[in-house]
Amino acid sequence: MTDDTRKDLEAEGDIAADFLEELLDILDMDGDIDISVEAGRPKVAVVADGPSQNVGPEGEVLDALQDLARLAVQSETGNVSRLMLDIADFRAGRKAQLAEQAREAIAKVRESGQSVALPAMNAFERKVVHDVVLEAGLGSESEGEDPHRHVVVLPAE
Repeated sequence: MTDDTRKDLEAEGDIAADFLEELLDILDMDGDIDISVEAGRPKVAVVADGPSQNVGPEGEVLDALQDLARLAVQSETGNVSRLMLDIADFRAGRKAQLAEQAREAIAKVRESGQSVALPAMNAFERKVVHDVVLEAGLGSESEGEDPHRHVVVLPAE
């Protein structure tokens, strides 16, 4: 990654952080904001003590806030952002759960030789599963249309 690319991604993070700080102030909520660049994407994390109820039961509110932050970046830069937002490490915890779910599906596929379909997931969740499956040496594909789009783990050929 070039220095200019990193600076552009950091600038996207700054724009999103400013937007989120204003939103937190309006909602009279506390939280520190950390900005980083990970895997070629800006990442903004709202750090809060203890688990946060602000993300929704399955992260729906977090996804909506992420979309709003991306729109704030796009409004200011004119570019579509791939910014990732996390609140109180929700995504990190969810990523661990998804990795375990993927490993269980991999074990079933290896045992039975049959494909295994997982429940519907958003794009972030599907990407986590695809990465775990690929690392295990199997294939996977996404099927269906949102909001019912899901991952199917495939047996080795």
